[in-house]
Amino acid sequence: MQQTDFQPLLVHLIELRTRLVRAGIGFLLAFAVCFYFSGQIYDFMVYPLTSVLPGQKLVSIGIASPFLVQMKMAAMAAFVVSLPSTLYQAWAFVAPGLYVHEKKMVLPLIVSSTVLFFCGMAFAYYVVFKTVFGFLSSHAPASMTWLPDSDQYLSFILGMFLSFGVTFEVPVAIVLLVWIGVVTVEKLRSWRPYVIVGSFVVAAVITPPDALSQCMLAIPLWLLFEVGCVVAGWTGRRKVPDAQSDPLEE
Repeated sequence: MQQTDFQPLLVHLIELRTRLVRAGIGFLLAFAVCFYFSGQIYDFMVYPLTSVLPGQKLVSIGIASPFLVQMKMAAMAAFVVSLPSTLYQAWAFVAPGLYVHEKKMVLPLIVSSTVLFFCGMAFAYYVVFKTVFGFLSSHAPASMTWLPDSDQYLSFILGMFLSFGVTFEVPVAIVLLVWIGVVTVEKLRSWRPYVIVGSFVVAAVITPPDALSQCMLAIPLWLLFEVGCVVAGWTGRRKVPDAQSDPLEE
């Protein structure tokens, strides 16, 4: 590698380190604030379950479990709170190398992906949790005392938040695939029957083993696919610039 080639690489590595450090600092600051309010965050997170178990509380098995559960809750909340800052640092790192028309496309994709991820988490919290926990509690035998463990509950909601957050990113993924020319909208629409079946297969794998929660993930996944096809039809495919053009000159 020549010295002239090494210098730009070093500059990019330094810039990457700076962006990673800033993103890490943003997460740590958010974690400190969230940990201070970890008790309130815990009460908010367990409300969908405790609301269907009146007069009962979640159990915590283990000496350090109460502290560790609140640490995990605070970390999860800090990730959500600092996500816009993290995505901004990623955008600031890649933006100088993009063409003007690419910047106009990538920035809305980043913003929309953040909003859709939050919408997926909100849908899981306000709609899915209440329905699923109500269904499960109503089917517990009268001779059984249902005492959910707080650590298991945390693992469950984390998986559900991630599942629904990623599911709501489907329109962004479809728009991006069409924009870079991997697939066409017409081809995607011809795959609709397979997408519907695949949605239920994916839901059966990553949701609890009951038909209600599976449908509550599979149906939005299919509808989001349809939304992605519509939006991708509007945005179209990326325009490839002339090879001689410079992103900084546009």
